[in-house]
Amino acid sequence: MKLVIVDLGCGNIGSVGIAFERFGVAPVVIGEAEEIASADKVVLPGVGAAGYAMEQIEARGLAPVLRALRQPMLGICLGMQLLFESSEEENAVCLGLIPGRVRRLEPAAGRPVPHMGWSRLDVRDENIGLRSGDYVYFAHSFACDPVPETVASAGYGREIPAAVRSGNRLGAQFHPERSGEAGARFLRTWLER
Repeated sequence: MKLVIVDLGCGNIGSVGIAFERFGVAPVVIGEAEEIASADKVVLPGVGAAGYAMEQIEARGLAPVLRALRQPMLGICLGMQLLFESSEEENAVCLGLIPGRVRRLEPAAGRPVPHMGWSRLDVRDENIGLRSGDYVYFAHSFACDPVPETVASAGYGREIPAAVRSGNRLGAQFHPERSGEAGARFLRTWLER
């Protein structure tokens, strides 16, 4: 299997790669359109700012390739946010693969932003390898609004889509590579589909 992690010059590439290596898969980190297009599976990693990440995608000519992928694609954290139409973060125009906008989380007493820590999931579709009651690790200041594509959610002042699925695309707002057994189960399920 050729598993490609898209190199955007930022993000959690190392920890995501190690997570997949635990399953005996050696991912290739690359930012070239042809290599991404020829992959069996593609991971769009997270960590960073939406505007900068989209600038890197556009500068490397990757937007048309990412939009045209028919093979399984997994967006993690910021990578999930980039699947949407736009983000309030840096007023970024994103890939537009899932309708919706990413908005800033609102801080409140006992609920600081960024949201960093473990939150309990409400899972609507266990075919993604998660179960209601699983705890997963989040580290983010922005999140999309609930959409029909939401397959798991968490609460943080408002409903946070923790996972979305649309066709060949799966997104995780949480960090599966840092989410213990539940995160490993989620990644393994995606790999095996």
